Amino acid sequence: MARLEKLVEEMEGGDLPLEEILQKYEEGNRLVKLCAARLNEAEKRIEVLMKEKDGALSLKPLRDAADDAEEEDAPPPSAAKNRPAAKPAENAEGDLF
Repeated sequence: MARLEKLVEEMEGGDLPLEEILQKYEEGNRLVKLCAARLNEAEKRIEVLMKEKDGALSLKPLRDAADDAEEEDAPPPSAAKNRPAAKPAENAEGDLF
């Protein structure tokens, strides 16, 4: 991470020739992919203690816990159907434009 931050600082400095900027960009891109892979592996190993609806506690993988949380926060699928349609904006004469 520190190396990636250093690369960004060097590239933002504006004092480097284009070829060197491209080399640093490619190195940074490789580092980003490496960091993403390491984060992915770490997330697979992390378990979260979740409280079930019946009050029981269970261990779930981090990704499953995140998916469950997203499902709970999402509005019901029929919510959009029950909303009235938006009226188009009108000017003083009642025209749309």
